[in-house]
Parts: sequence; structure tokens; C-alpha cells
Amino acid sequence: MTAHEKAHRTTYRPDGRRSVWLRLLPGVSPERRGFVLAWWGFALAFGGMRLLTWLIHIDLAGVGDVEAGGVHIHHYVWGIMLLGGVGAAGLVHRTAQTRAWMGLAYGVGLALILDEAAVLISLEDVYWDTLGGVSIALSVTVIAVVGSILAFTRGRRPSRRPRCGRS
Repeated sequence: MTAHEKAHRTTYRPDGRRSVWLRLLPGVSPERRGFVLAWWGFALAFGGMRLLTWLIHIDLAGVGDVEAGGVHIHHYVWGIMLLGGVGAAGLVHRTAQTRAWMGLAYGVGLALILDEAAVLISLEDVYWDTLGGVSIALSVTVIAVVGSILAFTRGRRPSRRPRCGRS
């Protein structure tokens, strides 16, 4: 398969239309797209969950906790299930488009888990307590560090020529 055929296969769907990810992220390579989407998914899911839990906390009409049998189901449970699904899909699918979707789902799942890291660490519902700030600090740190890594490594390609003194 030529380089052109390989590039066409990773950026176009089987029906010949361009991938949605190519339209949204035109300057991002297929290999890197999953990482970028994981970062975006994480940041947006973290912000969205914080907003949703705040609306539940202030008892906005129509918004409430998810419960089963009278037991509150924390959103880290949904994150764990989502990461399990991404892991299983990763064992089967390896196309560029599937990797992009898995990257997005991975970021969302990880955000659901890290947003409740303080709950998992203390094994108590400390989400709105002072200790709950651990989850916020951890999640904001992940957003900052991963975003910085993605920004600083953008466009870097491995050198094809050997360095001095190396073969």
C-alpha cells in the first residue's frame, strides 16, 4: 500500500466521505488525534460534571442524583464502565476513526473518575467538603499538564538522520 493510499484510508470513511475528525481537527495527524480528543473529552466532561453536580447540590428542580435501590451511584462508576468499554474496543478495533472515538470516550471516562478522586481516596462522600478540592486540583493539573505536552510536542517529528557519533 502506498503512502497516499494509507493516508486516504485513515482520513476517509469507506463511503468516500471525509472523517468528521479530519474536518474538526484538520492539522492533527491520525496517530495524535485520539490524544487530542481524550484531552478535550476530559476537560469538557470535568467541567460538565462539576456544573451538573453543582446544579444537583443547589437542588435545582428536575435535576437529581442517579440512584438504584435507594443507593446513590457516584459518577466514577460510569467512568469505570466507560474505560472498560474503551479497553475492550481497543482489543478489537484499530482504525484511525475508531481510535479517535476511543480517545474521546477515554477522556470522558477518566474525567468521571478523577472528578471523584477525593471520594475514592477517603471512601466517604467528601465531594463538597474541603477534602473534595483534591479532585479539582488533580483534574485541573491533568488538564494543564496534558494540554502543555500536546502543545509543546505539536508538529515534532522524529529525525530521520542519525545524530553525530551514532549510526
